[in-house]
Amino acid sequence: MIEDSAKRVLEIEAAAVRALIARVDDRFRRAVALMHACAGRVVVSGMGKSGLVARKIAATLSSTGTPALFLHPAEARHGDLGMLAPGDVVLALSYSGDTEELLDLLGPIRRMGLALIAMTGAPQSPLARAADTVLDVSVEAEACALGLAPTASTTAMLALGDALAMALAEEKGFSAERFAALHPGGRLGKRLTPIAELMHKGDELPIVPAAARLHDVLYEMSRKGFGVAAVLDPDGRLLGVISDGDLRRLLERHGAQALEMAAEAYMTRQPVTIAAAELAPAALRLMEQRKITALLVVEGDGRLAGLIHLHDLWTTQLL
Repeated sequence: MIEDSAKRVLEIEAAAVRALIARVDDRFRRAVALMHACAGRVVVSGMGKSGLVARKIAATLSSTGTPALFLHPAEARHGDLGMLAPGDVVLALSYSGDTEELLDLLGPIRRMGLALIAMTGAPQSPLARAADTVLDVSVEAEACALGLAPTASTTAMLALGDALAMALAEEKGFSAERFAALHPGGRLGKRLTPIAELMHKGDELPIVPAAARLHDVLYEMSRKGFGVAAVLDPDGRLLGVISDGDLRRLLERHGAQALEMAAEAYMTRQPVTIAAAELAPAALRLMEQRKITALLVVEGDGRLAGLIHLHDLWTTQLL
């Protein structure tokens, strides 16, 4: 049955990935160390299905803070060898460890003094013997019913490549901010937009002094349209915030007397704020936790830098 066949494939491939866990050892740490110390790029190479996996590993490394590129070993014979440069580290993928086109790269790699990491299912192969460290991706069986098509083996390569990239990113201290800088387009980039790029500032901000009367507070809040007003001292430091809810409660308690009260008498002191360097998801989390629709953005010295409203997060595709 189709379902049985599919389940068998998934079980075989899952087992192949689970088997890799025990192989995360000194050889794996050596591979991460070589890439971490790389003064150039990580050059990932492989033929056929291994080559497709190699392309993905190179892309993942590049997107997580490690400059990387894919070198097609056959094209290297016809000029692309020039892509190799001093300081590079080569990550070569070959399940057999005996791929002719990859073995042809060993001479140039040695002459240039480049470090070589082999990812192979044959730890005693010519490629493995030439490498500085070997990552064993051998599998008990391919998921193909004929035992021929690369399936479990390429899944193992792909998973171990992800493990390398993620371990290396953590070792380098790769941050969400750096990830955002490398992904300016698409959904990921928009989700990781810094608040500084989304916030309102300057004349857009609803600002009143501590002594402002209710009429002036209402006028400023209506004119700016955010439903809040920031109360600042003469040096621009944030003293508190007044929301629509604060005004309703003020009028319920004090009636007409509220008209003469100063803003500092009914403002919310120590309001919820956020730093401009934070990312959009952090602002959304705060708004959801505190059930508010606007956040004041402050600098380290307490000065008001901007304001971000819930509606501003529509552009980040978080809502």
